[in-house]
Amino acid sequence: MVVLKGNKCCLRALEAKDLDFLYHIENDEKVWQVSETLTPYSKFILKQYLENSHRDIYDIKQLRLAIVLKDTEELIGFIDVFDFNPKNKRAGIGIIIAENYRGKGLGHESLQIISTYCFKYLNVHQLYANIAEDNKMSIALFEKNGFQLAGIKKDWVYSNGKYTDELLFQKIKK
Repeated sequence: MVVLKGNKCCLRALEAKDLDFLYHIENDEKVWQVSETLTPYSKFILKQYLENSHRDIYDIKQLRLAIVLKDTEELIGFIDVFDFNPKNKRAGIGIIIAENYRGKGLGHESLQIISTYCFKYLNVHQLYANIAEDNKMSIALFEKNGFQLAGIKKDWVYSNGKYTDELLFQKIKK
């Protein structure tokens, strides 16, 4: 689908060959706070997840796509559409890029691609993202893509013995 291709990267459906990368990302304790995970995932569970990832977004209300480099098709991250609500025409967005590919414009391009897809093909009116107040890189990424701060959830996330605020960003279709 042309809409899922950018200049530097593309978004594609998940494939069985993504298992090792998915296993590494989902079991990285540094990102557990973002995904609200407390326990590791087995390869067996993630393999089952990949086998069911073809299910329709209107059925399961979520979509995870792989972010790959356009030239080499190397897998560098994932982008998620979650809490898809066709009645109210909104969805949440989440993104993770491998550390060695951050700061190269790939997250920005991926977010542009998925935003266009959601507005044009899923007919959403708004997208939102929940971002920890100390995640400056994500805040900058979403602001650069036209998301605006809509609210602050005080003491929302408890991690490492302290509470932190979570920021709600929205992008509303014009």
